[in-house]
Amino acid sequence: MGQKRLYLLLCFTLFIPRAFPQEAALSTEQVLEALNSGAKYASTILLDEEYKSRCDYNLTEGKWYDYEIPWHTGQIIYALIESARVTGDQSYLDIARKSGDWWISLEIKAHPKLKGMLAAKHGDHAGNAIVFATVSDGTAGIFKLSVATKNKKYAEVATRAGNWMLKNMYMEEEGLCYDNIDPETGEVMKESSPFWPDKKDVSLYDISRPNNEGSLFLDMYKFTGGETYKKVFINLCESLLRFQGPEGLWMDFMPNSKKDGSFHPRFNLWYAESLIDGYELTNDKRYLEAALKCARTYANAQESDGTIYYKNYINGKAPNKNSICGSATSFSGIIWIRLVEHGVGREFLPNIEKSAQWVYRNRFSENHPDPNLRGAFLNSRLRHRKGKLWLVNRDIGTSFGLRFLAKYYDFHFGK
Repeated sequence: MGQKRLYLLLCFTLFIPRAFPQEAALSTEQVLEALNSGAKYASTILLDEEYKSRCDYNLTEGKWYDYEIPWHTGQIIYALIESARVTGDQSYLDIARKSGDWWISLEIKAHPKLKGMLAAKHGDHAGNAIVFATVSDGTAGIFKLSVATKNKKYAEVATRAGNWMLKNMYMEEEGLCYDNIDPETGEVMKESSPFWPDKKDVSLYDISRPNNEGSLFLDMYKFTGGETYKKVFINLCESLLRFQGPEGLWMDFMPNSKKDGSFHPRFNLWYAESLIDGYELTNDKRYLEAALKCARTYANAQESDGTIYYKNYINGKAPNKNSICGSATSFSGIIWIRLVEHGVGREFLPNIEKSAQWVYRNRFSENHPDPNLRGAFLNSRLRHRKGKLWLVNRDIGTSFGLRFLAKYYDFHFGK
């Protein structure tokens, strides 16, 4: 009788669905090697003498160009914190701290209307305009830095900036936040947008978005305990449910394009990430299901070798293959892993492993002839700019690659 019960128990155990795959595409050694190599590159090359991001590296000119510096710097900070946590090398955290000191130095203290806000100019399409998402997308790393260093000053600056945006840019009833601020006047741009300079009649959706990227108000709630921030975060999550299309994306808002059916390689993933955060806060499965819907679209966009291109379409049109978006391959992997951890999305297990293989294989050698690329993770972008082809490798390939590898390490080898 005892043997029979043992036999039945063994059979039952074999058919219990497992939370994680039994075999990883990468070994522990490979993940740690890539993390250390990438974190070294981020620490010594991606950050300049002020410890801010150098952003986009023009491959034909051999020069670096600014692009939403506060946002890019925040991503590097996040990546270095995660690298330090997994590898145990605290030098990465020391660099992240110096980078965080630069980030908080952007706090506006003298302008009569902008006091407490961050001088987060876009620097590309939007020129010198201060952009909501340039701040919020970077704050996740800033709040994590306060936790990792046990120093509140980083989160305090991020919270003051969030308070300014909450007071001046948030529309509770619509579940939206205005996108842009005029840095000279301090006025929120409510009738025009630097992203649409030639558009005469802009709609509300042209000048505002749910802007839940980075889960800023959730982090403010966790830091301060203020219930107002929690309410705002949940309201924006609800807004995301209302605005999500049948394909799982948010096509009403740029940088997606409803007109041609193209979607941005990361924008929707930030919303999915915030919805997963919302699920963890409220246990509301609607948020998890919405994130799952988005994740499926990105799984469909992933090529068999793990590649995700910069511009993909929801209308069946083939992707534009002139830009390879390594950050999307990594960010999608993070979302897929988080969904699996919450008991949904086992369909993404092959995609996770394809992302891991792709990220590991598509790195520049540490012996590369160009020292600006030694150890970089691939993230190319080809555009027509300044009268010529503008080919860059972007720092965010490395930032998101490091975040993904840290998450992948946790997923397979334990925290």
